[in-house]
Amino acid sequence: MKPHDHQEDWDLVIKGQTSLFDVKWGDLWRYRDLLAMFVKRDFVSFYKQTILGPLWFFIQPIFTMLVFTFVFGNLAGISTDGLPKALFYLSGITAWNYFSDCLTKTSTVFRDNASIFGKVYFPRLIMPLSIVVSNLVRFGVQLLLLVGMMCFFAVQGAEFQVTYAMAFFPVLVLLMALLGLGLGLIITAVTTKYKDLTFLITFGVQLMMYATTIIYPLSEAKSKFPGKAWVIEMNPMTGIVEAFRFAFLGKGEFSAASIGYSSLVTIVVFFLGVVIFNKTEKNFVDTI
Repeated sequence: MKPHDHQEDWDLVIKGQTSLFDVKWGDLWRYRDLLAMFVKRDFVSFYKQTILGPLWFFIQPIFTMLVFTFVFGNLAGISTDGLPKALFYLSGITAWNYFSDCLTKTSTVFRDNASIFGKVYFPRLIMPLSIVVSNLVRFGVQLLLLVGMMCFFAVQGAEFQVTYAMAFFPVLVLLMALLGLGLGLIITAVTTKYKDLTFLITFGVQLMMYATTIIYPLSEAKSKFPGKAWVIEMNPMTGIVEAFRFAFLGKGEFSAASIGYSSLVTIVVFFLGVVIFNKTEKNFVDTI
């Protein structure tokens, strides 16, 4: 047999991507063990040198809820749709924290992991996916806090109710994750070339929060600013937060139109983010 007739079978072939849409989704499943390792690393490294450790999962939303209750609920007197102020704000904070954490941490994934990306091959999308999954642990802990507060106020006789929309809860979590991931992928790809944009991320997320129904209900915005509340409704997170609050507390605007709009925007943003990320990862090491 001649040498050139010998055919070798390889388990993995690494080659240049030929298309923007050549994402190789199968590789993500093949490297699922690496995904689990990154999730564990994110969790351990973040809290390893802290005194209170995972208790920070509870401390941050509790203090944010107390500040919102005092400033917006008591001083400003903003309506909470008849819900206990603490429950109203905590429900919004719980949903928003997961989305914003996915966005902000994904938005710096190229910069934070440049040394790894430049040395070892693995599907680059594994890294931002690990951030979304690790943040899901924090979201779950804060969700337990929300349920605990609901039980406390239920004993106190507060008026709220869990609704049928709870069946859509997994969909709402998925939408928050994909929207945060998609926006984060777009930002991290753009900031490899325009690094000044990294300074606008935190500021921009804060502004986006005020354009979302976290500290006020959508009904309040419509009653005080008729004809202008559409700006808030155009924010895809508004429909998600309103549905989240309606599912757990029975207050909020939940409709097929609002969820359909949020879902459409989320899908478009996610796939746009994946395409841009896929294009940028080819040569980001040269520009980071």
